[in-house]
Amino acid sequence: MKKRIVQDKNDIEFHYDRSNEFYKLMLDKNMVYSCAYFQKWDEDLDKAQENKLDLICRKLRLRPREKFLDIGCGWGSLVIWAAKNYGVEAYGITNSTSQFKLASERIEKEGLKSCCAVGLKDYRELHGQRIFDKVASVGMFEHVGVKNYPLYFGLVNRILTDNGLFLNHGITAPQIRHDAKEKFIKKYIFPNGELDTVDHVLSVMRQQNFEILDVENLRPHYTRTLKLWAENLINKKASFADYATEKEYRIHLLHVIGAASGFERGDGLIYQLLASRAGSKALNVSPINREDIYRDF
Repeated sequence: MKKRIVQDKNDIEFHYDRSNEFYKLMLDKNMVYSCAYFQKWDEDLDKAQENKLDLICRKLRLRPREKFLDIGCGWGSLVIWAAKNYGVEAYGITNSTSQFKLASERIEKEGLKSCCAVGLKDYRELHGQRIFDKVASVGMFEHVGVKNYPLYFGLVNRILTDNGLFLNHGITAPQIRHDAKEKFIKKYIFPNGELDTVDHVLSVMRQQNFEILDVENLRPHYTRTLKLWAENLINKKASFADYATEKEYRIHLLHVIGAASGFERGDGLIYQLLASRAGSKALNVSPINREDIYRDF
């Protein structure tokens, strides 16, 4: 397993350690590198990403002093949001050295070191049982690999408290593909990244003792998110020259534009899956209906 963890860390750093400044130019002010959530289609990226962070916290019913884990925390946006706005004890993990350093700096700047932290580690290095009340994984799942799903979901089930909630936010595909587009992404964007159908994902979750509470497809929201990222790449092209070669810039732009087109056609799908340990009492604390989740937005 150690060899695989090292390889996965190298794959993650291939993409995410390009440059923090590069991603600051492309993303929103909070540096959220995953699908935003739009209340109105003309909302800017900053507002839409804050909507998404809050939506996740609402679905998880975060409460003060709960222990919250973000697997694949990126630059720390969700753990910071959860700690500031919901009073949880937040912990995030990432395999990216650049993300870890910047997330740690942001937490210190926000004055949240007493209730928020990040670790430079792989999810397989998480130990113990029934540790976290709430767990989220946002935009990391695509790096797990289909054959590792049982290990991944089994581990989350192990560290989740008896009545805890788990939200998995990730890209899936209508069907498994091995075409030129897939080869391009694995070579230039996400080495060893792998997508699966949501049907199989849900099946594995159930096999690993999860009960599925809610499923939401965010495909239109990701189409809009990708288009806004593409606009940032195009409109700020001169600034990107300080952090990427012309080839690197063009590859990234091609990927984002291609992904936007693919999600618009339905070639790509993206789901938020809310779950609890099977047979738990989490249904008593999970959202009673969608109106409750979306109140006051």
